[in-house]
Amino acid sequence: MNAQRQWWRHVIGVLAVAFVLLPVVYVVGAAFSASGDTTQLIPRQLSMHNFSTLLSNSNYPFLRWCLNTLIVGGCSVVISVGCAALAAYALSRLQFRGRHGSMLAVLLIQMFPGLLLVVAFFLFLVTVKKVVPFFGIGGYPGLILIYCGTIVGGTTWLIKGYLDSVPRELDDAALIDGCTPMVLFVRILLPLIRPILVVAGFMAFIVSINDFVVASVVLRDKDHWTLAVGLYQFVNDKFSQSWGPFAAGALLAAIPVIVIFQFLQRYLVAGLTQGGVRG
Repeated sequence: MNAQRQWWRHVIGVLAVAFVLLPVVYVVGAAFSASGDTTQLIPRQLSMHNFSTLLSNSNYPFLRWCLNTLIVGGCSVVISVGCAALAAYALSRLQFRGRHGSMLAVLLIQMFPGLLLVVAFFLFLVTVKKVVPFFGIGGYPGLILIYCGTIVGGTTWLIKGYLDSVPRELDDAALIDGCTPMVLFVRILLPLIRPILVVAGFMAFIVSINDFVVASVVLRDKDHWTLAVGLYQFVNDKFSQSWGPFAAGALLAAIPVIVIFQFLQRYLVAGLTQGGVRG
């Protein structure tokens, strides 16, 4: 009887799933459309023409863009999560002057959207390049530096919230046994907070590979473009409107994210659920 009264929940669930899957179905249809017609949800004739066009065009090195994206995303994840974990440990476990002010400053900085900081990022890299040519406009290091700076703040709060749920009795026992604060952090706390580190890393990777605005400003050479910047050229270059190859590239770009998600799924679920319960 209760199930009959709650039929509307199933309807809402079906509508929500349909709303989410509709863009995916449209992109898949556009990618496999033989005629290149993107106005039809389900194409009449299927073909791999868009994929061959995407991979064989020498003017648009798609595979190079994939490699660039993995390099930028991987470096951003390692550096940002490493720095955020150290900062979270200091804010969660250590007592020092300015601790609360630092936490508040990190939180306030995260309130400003990255789009408003594009001009500041550009001027920052131009100035830094005069001192350290390795960082600057046109290369990966400058873009990675910006990503790390924008990701660390939110990631620090995420890791700190999880770290606060770890009993401090473990710290006291380790310090009594002669562990230094760094040994305590590396050998005891890091294994315990591994799930939230995976969550933070996955979120940082998603942010870095989805960014278009900052990457389009920093990266100038097409051989240095990431996927977001490179795929944009398929629909921007002389109004070519190559939506078919663009959709094919979007599908191929989603493969690494899906593979990483499947591989780290148990850590992601543990990090999100345990962090929510303990916090």
